Amino acid sequence: MAEKIHPENLRRELSVGEVAARSGIAVSTLHFYETKGLIKSMRSQGNQRRYPRSVLRRIAVIKIAQRTGIPLADIQKTLSSLPNDRPLLASDWERLSRNWEADLDERIAKLTALRDQLTSCIGCGCLSMNDCPLRNPYDALSEKGAGAYLLEHPTNSGAG
Repeated sequence: MAEKIHPENLRRELSVGEVAARSGIAVSTLHFYETKGLIKSMRSQGNQRRYPRSVLRRIAVIKIAQRTGIPLADIQKTLSSLPNDRPLLASDWERLSRNWEADLDERIAKLTALRDQLTSCIGCGCLSMNDCPLRNPYDALSEKGAGAYLLEHPTNSGAG
């Protein structure tokens, strides 16, 4: 038999310990998320953090985004476009996931190319500092030859 939920409990705010227990993340992580602007809390009369129940869904979205490798700064930027005064809706998730889809596709393509290059690189065994696309990708200075071209060359001061 399903338990009836009292209307007061639907509006009741959650303590930091309750949010940690229900979301499965540490209290310190909640504080970290708050400092990064990912979630928001209010203060009780006793100056204790209180979270709206909707924070649980927001935390779930954050954890899913992190699992896909989306940087916290990108998660924060995207979440900041959503209202804090209501739970995230399915339409919000659709918009969030569309925003991240192109980035994920790009990373998947890069990882696939890396995987394919890795196989041939291990096969050749050269790990050339000059030519290897894995060890030295996009090396614009290699055209100048060997040497540390970003370091200042000593001037001939006549000493010696």
